[in-house]
Amino acid sequence: MPVESHLAGFADLDARTFHDLLRLRIDVFVVEQSCPYPELDGRDVEPGTRHLWLTRDGAVVAYLRILADPDGVARIGRVVVAPADRGAGLAGALMAEALAAVGDRPCVLDAQTHLVGFYAGHGFTVSGPGYLDDGIPHTPMRRKPN
Repeated sequence: MPVESHLAGFADLDARTFHDLLRLRIDVFVVEQSCPYPELDGRDVEPGTRHLWLTRDGAVVAYLRILADPDGVARIGRVVVAPADRGAGLAGALMAEALAAVGDRPCVLDAQTHLVGFYAGHGFTVSGPGYLDDGIPHTPMRRKPN
């Protein structure tokens, strides 16, 4: 079954879709990675936030959000692929879609350190020292517009 891509602001999400997006995020970031943190941080509902997700046969299989930081920089975060769908290139497809949506704006993200090479393949470079977030090593990265 083919994968479908979706992009929407919060106001355009129906309750079921938002539930399914949050479920995937919580299942992976909170449960699988054992990181109890406030998943609902208020940024999902900001007018400039865009939710990008992939579905297969109606089920959410991958997700990320693009935030509009106050300085005009796009911030990619909450990048996640469902465990059963990993290894099929969905993260790469998701990033390609996200960068097309970001366009010529500078873009930043905080990569889990073991994924720095993946993000480097999408034009990101390390932009600062690594740090721990909920016990997981992270590395700030930046992609300059072409």
